[in-house]
Amino acid sequence: MRTSSSPDAPSPETSTSGPAPSAGTASSASAPQTARRGTGTRTRALLLESARRRFAHDGYAATTVRDIADDAGVNVALINRYFRSKEGLFEACLKAVIGELSREAGAVADLEQIPQIISGHTAGALASEAPGDALLLLLRSSGDERTERMRTGLLRTFSERLASAAGWRPDAPGGDQLLLRAQLVLSVAFGITVLRASRSLEPLASATEKDLGDPLRDVVDALLTLGATGA
Repeated sequence: MRTSSSPDAPSPETSTSGPAPSAGTASSASAPQTARRGTGTRTRALLLESARRRFAHDGYAATTVRDIADDAGVNVALINRYFRSKEGLFEACLKAVIGELSREAGAVADLEQIPQIISGHTAGALASEAPGDALLLLLRSSGDERTERMRTGLLRTFSERLASAAGWRPDAPGGDQLLLRAQLVLSVAFGITVLRASRSLEPLASATEKDLGDPLRDVVDALLTLGATGA
Protein backbone atom coordinates (compact mmCIF):
# COMPACT_ATOMS: atom_id res chain seq x y z
CA MET A 1 0.00 0.00 0.00
CA ARG A 2 1.40 3.40 -0.95
CA THR A 3 1.84 5.87 1.88
CA SER A 4 2.14 9.60 1.83
CA SER A 5 5.91 9.26 2.31
CA SER A 6 6.32 7.46 -1.03
CA PRO A 7 8.57 9.28 -3.56
CA ASP A 8 5.66 9.12 -6.00
CA ALA A 9 3.19 10.79 -3.65
CA PRO A 10 2.31 14.40 -4.61
CA SER A 11 4.38 16.95 -2.77
CA PRO A 12 2.95 20.23 -1.46
CA GLU A 13 4.59 22.06 -4.34
CA THR A 14 2.80 19.90 -6.94
CA SER A 15 -0.61 19.70 -5.25
CA THR A 16 -3.58 20.69 -7.45
CA SER A 17 -5.55 22.17 -4.57
CA GLY A 18 -5.29 25.77 -3.34
CA PRO A 19 -4.27 28.89 -5.23
CA ALA A 20 -2.16 28.68 -8.35
CA PRO A 21 1.56 28.94 -7.54
CA SER A 22 3.50 32.00 -8.54
CA ALA A 23 6.36 31.80 -11.02
CA GLY A 24 8.87 31.72 -8.16
CA THR A 25 7.01 28.91 -6.41
CA ALA A 26 6.80 26.86 -9.63
CA SER A 27 10.55 27.24 -10.11
CA SER A 28 11.16 26.03 -6.56
CA ALA A 29 8.84 23.06 -7.10
CA SER A 30 10.83 21.89 -10.11
CA ALA A 31 14.04 21.57 -8.09
CA PRO A 32 12.99 18.48 -6.08
CA GLN A 33 11.73 16.85 -9.30
CA THR A 34 15.12 17.43 -10.98
CA ALA A 35 16.89 16.05 -7.93
CA ARG A 36 14.70 12.95 -7.96
CA ARG A 37 15.47 12.37 -11.64
CA GLY A 38 19.18 12.67 -10.93
CA THR A 39 18.90 10.26 -8.00
CA GLY A 40 16.91 7.82 -10.15
CA THR A 41 19.56 7.84 -12.88
CA ARG A 42 22.29 7.17 -10.33
CA THR A 43 20.28 4.38 -8.68
CA ARG A 44 19.63 2.73 -12.04
CA ALA A 45 23.34 2.87 -12.88
CA LEU A 46 24.28 1.36 -9.51
CA LEU A 47 21.83 -1.50 -10.02
CA LEU A 48 23.14 -2.18 -13.53
CA GLU A 49 26.73 -2.22 -12.32
CA SER A 50 25.97 -4.56 -9.41
CA ALA A 51 23.77 -6.84 -11.51
CA ARG A 52 26.29 -7.10 -14.31
CA ARG A 53 28.99 -8.18 -11.87
CA ARG A 54 26.72 -10.66 -10.08
CA PHE A 55 25.23 -12.20 -13.23
CA ALA A 56 28.66 -12.51 -14.84
CA HIS A 57 30.37 -14.24 -11.92
CA ASP A 58 27.54 -16.08 -10.14
CA GLY A 59 25.18 -16.80 -13.04
CA TYR A 60 21.53 -15.91 -13.44
CA ALA A 61 19.97 -18.64 -11.29
CA ALA A 62 22.34 -18.18 -8.33
CA THR A 63 21.89 -14.41 -8.25
CA THR A 64 19.02 -12.96 -6.21
CA VAL A 65 17.55 -9.50 -6.52
CA ARG A 66 18.42 -8.95 -2.85
CA ASP A 67 22.08 -9.71 -3.61
CA ILE A 68 22.04 -7.08 -6.34
CA ALA A 69 20.24 -4.47 -4.24
CA ASP A 70 22.55 -5.04 -1.27
CA ASP A 71 25.63 -4.65 -3.48
CA ALA A 72 24.19 -1.43 -4.89
CA GLY A 73 23.16 -0.19 -1.43
CA VAL A 74 19.54 0.45 -2.41
CA ASN A 75 16.08 -0.89 -1.57
CA VAL A 76 15.30 -4.15 -3.37
CA ALA A 77 11.91 -2.77 -4.46
CA LEU A 78 13.69 -0.34 -6.79
CA ILE A 79 14.60 -3.19 -9.12
CA ASN A 80 10.93 -3.59 -10.01
CA ARG A 81 10.55 0.17 -10.36
CA TYR A 82 13.38 0.60 -12.86
CA PHE A 83 13.54 -2.81 -14.58
CA ARG A 84 10.18 -4.51 -13.85
CA SER A 85 11.83 -7.79 -12.78
CA LYS A 86 15.04 -9.75 -12.41
CA GLU A 87 14.70 -10.84 -16.04
CA GLY A 88 14.26 -7.22 -17.10
CA LEU A 89 17.44 -6.29 -15.23
CA PHE A 90 19.35 -9.14 -16.86
CA GLU A 91 18.14 -8.02 -20.28
CA ALA A 92 19.26 -4.44 -19.56
CA CYS A 93 22.73 -5.71 -18.60
CA LEU A 94 22.93 -7.83 -21.74
CA LYS A 95 21.88 -4.90 -23.94
CA ALA A 96 24.61 -2.74 -22.43
CA VAL A 97 27.25 -5.42 -23.09
CA ILE A 98 25.98 -5.98 -26.62
CA GLY A 99 26.29 -2.25 -27.28
CA GLU A 100 29.88 -2.21 -26.03
CA LEU A 101 30.97 -5.29 -27.95
CA SER A 102 29.12 -4.26 -31.11
CA ARG A 103 31.19 -1.09 -31.18
CA GLU A 104 34.31 -3.23 -30.80
CA ALA A 105 33.18 -5.50 -33.63
CA GLY A 106 32.59 -2.51 -35.88
CA ALA A 107 36.13 -1.31 -35.20
CA VAL A 108 37.77 -4.52 -36.46
CA ALA A 109 39.33 -3.51 -39.76
CA ASP A 110 42.22 -5.97 -40.05
CA LEU A 111 43.65 -9.07 -38.39
CA GLU A 112 46.34 -7.10 -36.53
CA GLN A 113 43.69 -5.61 -34.25
CA ILE A 114 42.17 -8.91 -33.13
CA PRO A 115 44.83 -10.04 -30.59
CA GLN A 116 44.82 -6.57 -29.05
CA ILE A 117 41.03 -6.53 -28.70
CA ILE A 118 40.92 -10.00 -27.13
CA SER A 119 43.77 -9.34 -24.70
CA GLY A 120 42.26 -5.98 -23.81
CA HIS A 121 38.93 -7.53 -22.88
CA THR A 122 40.42 -10.46 -20.97
CA ALA A 123 43.41 -8.93 -19.19
CA GLY A 124 43.84 -5.25 -20.06
CA ALA A 125 42.20 -1.93 -19.31
CA LEU A 126 38.93 -2.99 -20.95
CA ALA A 127 38.63 -5.81 -18.41
CA SER A 128 38.22 -3.18 -15.67
CA GLU A 129 38.29 -4.33 -12.04
CA ALA A 130 36.62 -7.67 -12.77
CA PRO A 131 38.35 -9.24 -15.79
CA GLY A 132 36.08 -10.29 -18.61
CA ASP A 133 32.74 -9.25 -17.13
CA ALA A 134 31.38 -8.47 -20.58
CA LEU A 135 32.42 -11.81 -22.06
CA LEU A 136 31.41 -13.76 -18.96
CA LEU A 137 27.95 -12.23 -19.06
CA LEU A 138 27.49 -13.45 -22.62
CA LEU A 139 28.00 -17.00 -21.35
CA ARG A 140 25.16 -16.67 -18.86
CA SER A 141 21.59 -17.62 -19.67
CA SER A 142 18.31 -16.64 -18.07
CA GLY A 143 16.35 -19.12 -20.19
CA ASP A 144 14.44 -16.33 -21.92
CA GLU A 145 14.19 -16.80 -25.71
CA ARG A 146 14.50 -13.10 -26.50
CA THR A 147 17.76 -12.68 -24.60
CA GLU A 148 19.06 -15.89 -26.17
CA ARG A 149 18.42 -14.42 -29.63
CA MET A 150 20.18 -11.20 -28.62
CA ARG A 151 23.23 -13.09 -27.41
CA THR A 152 23.41 -15.41 -30.43
CA GLY A 153 23.02 -12.44 -32.75
CA LEU A 154 25.97 -10.64 -31.20
CA LEU A 155 28.20 -13.72 -31.31
CA ARG A 156 27.37 -14.24 -34.98
CA THR A 157 28.02 -10.58 -35.76
CA PHE A 158 31.37 -10.65 -34.00
CA SER A 159 32.50 -13.88 -35.67
CA GLU A 160 31.48 -12.50 -39.08
CA ARG A 161 33.50 -9.35 -38.43
CA LEU A 162 36.54 -11.45 -37.51
CA ALA A 163 36.09 -13.56 -40.65
CA SER A 164 35.60 -10.43 -42.80
CA ALA A 165 38.94 -9.08 -41.58
CA ALA A 166 40.46 -12.26 -43.09
CA GLY A 167 38.63 -11.76 -46.39
CA TRP A 168 35.46 -13.75 -45.74
CA ARG A 169 32.42 -13.15 -47.92
CA PRO A 170 29.11 -14.99 -47.30
CA ASP A 171 28.86 -16.51 -50.78
CA ALA A 172 32.55 -17.01 -51.47
CA PRO A 173 33.96 -20.54 -51.92
CA GLY A 174 35.29 -21.86 -48.62
CA GLY A 175 33.30 -19.23 -46.72
CA ASP A 176 31.98 -21.65 -44.12
CA GLN A 177 35.49 -22.86 -43.27
CA LEU A 178 36.74 -19.31 -42.72
CA LEU A 179 33.70 -18.46 -40.59
CA LEU A 180 34.34 -21.61 -38.55
CA ARG A 181 37.94 -20.51 -37.99
CA ALA A 182 36.72 -17.09 -36.84
CA GLN A 183 34.35 -18.74 -34.38
CA LEU A 184 37.27 -20.81 -33.04
CA VAL A 185 39.18 -17.57 -32.39
CA LEU A 186 36.11 -16.27 -30.56
CA SER A 187 36.04 -19.51 -28.56
CA VAL A 188 39.62 -18.90 -27.46
CA ALA A 189 38.60 -15.48 -26.13
CA PHE A 190 35.78 -16.99 -24.09
CA GLY A 191 38.01 -19.81 -22.89
CA ILE A 192 40.58 -17.33 -21.58
CA THR A 193 37.80 -15.44 -19.83
CA VAL A 194 36.41 -18.52 -18.09
CA LEU A 195 39.78 -19.85 -16.95
CA ARG A 196 40.94 -16.46 -15.67
CA ALA A 197 37.71 -16.08 -13.70
CA SER A 198 38.75 -18.96 -11.45
CA ARG A 199 41.88 -16.96 -10.53
CA SER A 200 43.73 -20.15 -9.66
CA LEU A 201 45.15 -21.42 -12.96
CA GLU A 202 48.63 -19.95 -13.26
CA PRO A 203 50.25 -18.46 -15.20
CA LEU A 204 47.07 -17.63 -17.15
CA ALA A 205 45.24 -16.14 -14.15
CA SER A 206 47.86 -13.43 -13.62
CA ALA A 207 48.91 -12.95 -17.25
CA THR A 208 48.95 -9.34 -18.38
CA GLU A 209 47.63 -7.89 -21.61
CA LYS A 210 51.20 -7.88 -22.92
CA ASP A 211 51.74 -11.51 -21.88
CA LEU A 212 48.71 -12.60 -23.90
CA GLY A 213 49.52 -10.54 -26.97
CA ASP A 214 52.08 -12.77 -28.70
CA PRO A 215 50.33 -16.12 -28.07
CA LEU A 216 47.04 -14.66 -29.30
CA ARG A 217 48.77 -13.33 -32.38
CA ASP A 218 50.02 -16.86 -33.08
CA VAL A 219 46.47 -18.22 -32.70
CA VAL A 220 45.01 -15.60 -35.05
CA ASP A 221 47.77 -16.16 -37.59
CA ALA A 222 47.27 -19.92 -37.52
CA LEU A 223 43.49 -19.85 -37.75
CA LEU A 224 42.73 -16.78 -39.85
CA THR A 225 45.85 -15.60 -41.68
CA LEU A 226 46.96 -19.04 -42.83
CA GLY A 227 43.37 -20.20 -43.05
CA ALA A 228 42.49 -17.35 -45.36
CA THR A 229 45.51 -18.14 -47.53
CA GLY A 230 44.53 -21.79 -47.71
CA ALA A 231 40.93 -20.93 -48.55
